[in-house]
Amino acid sequence: MRRAAVGLGTAVTAAAAGAVAVKMGASIQPAAFPDLPVPSAPPADTLALPGGLPAPVARWIRGIHGHELPIITSVVVTGRGRINPFGVWLPARFRFVHDAGYGYRHYIEATLFGRSVLAVNERYVDGHALMEVPILGDDSGPKVVQAANLGMWAELAAAAPSVLVTDSRVAWRPIDDDTATLLVPTHDGDRDSFTARFDPTTGCLASLETWRWRSSNEPAKVLWIATTEPGPHVGPYRLPSVGTATWADKGEPWARFVTEDLRYNLDVSAYLRSRGIAWAAPELAAGQ
Repeated sequence: MRRAAVGLGTAVTAAAAGAVAVKMGASIQPAAFPDLPVPSAPPADTLALPGGLPAPVARWIRGIHGHELPIITSVVVTGRGRINPFGVWLPARFRFVHDAGYGYRHYIEATLFGRSVLAVNERYVDGHALMEVPILGDDSGPKVVQAANLGMWAELAAAAPSVLVTDSRVAWRPIDDDTATLLVPTHDGDRDSFTARFDPTTGCLASLETWRWRSSNEPAKVLWIATTEPGPHVGPYRLPSVGTATWADKGEPWARFVTEDLRYNLDVSAYLRSRGIAWAAPELAAGQ
């Protein structure tokens, strides 16, 4: 009995020491990804702010771009934050590379003591989606494609909002003074939708809500909420830098992303189809 008590005490002590170590390691932010070797390319064209948009949408877009909207073909989003993939908050750094409205690659590194402990490599290219997560395993299939497509449009709303007006496949429908429906194309020619909520004071987009598959194993879609937090701005269009993602049934965000750099209109086609990782991406080139 005494030996069992000693063994239990040792296990408890080890567990406590491990928890302290994880907490210490999680307090250290990773270094930023190396700077991209190419600057943004100026938009090749602009589009006049169209009439007929729901009032909160027009106010939001006009507040960012005025009456001339840049035609953005790609965006590279780089930053740091924290993620909670399996019950533990970890610091992270990320780079999201978008062929605006058509596909993307995500690369996220979760860290402890500033060192990578989990790398998420996700792609949505040519209508196919693949999620590669060590420990949790790979995931693909139609449900993952639906989730990827919705995630792509939510990220564009944060990093390249003009795309949600200049892309002719996107549509908006009014709801009330501070809410609208966003209709986005899917890979098979159909449409999916978000409820977009706007801050009544600032006019900024506050959140996008949609029913999204969490994985290919889920029996039903889950309400997913992407929010924008007030705070610092980033990039040439002075966009909010902080965003969160929440599965509503969990009650709190699983990720908080802080964008530190935005690059526009690069040639991303080779990178999206390569196996290279985002912090060593020679395939990225200046846009044409």
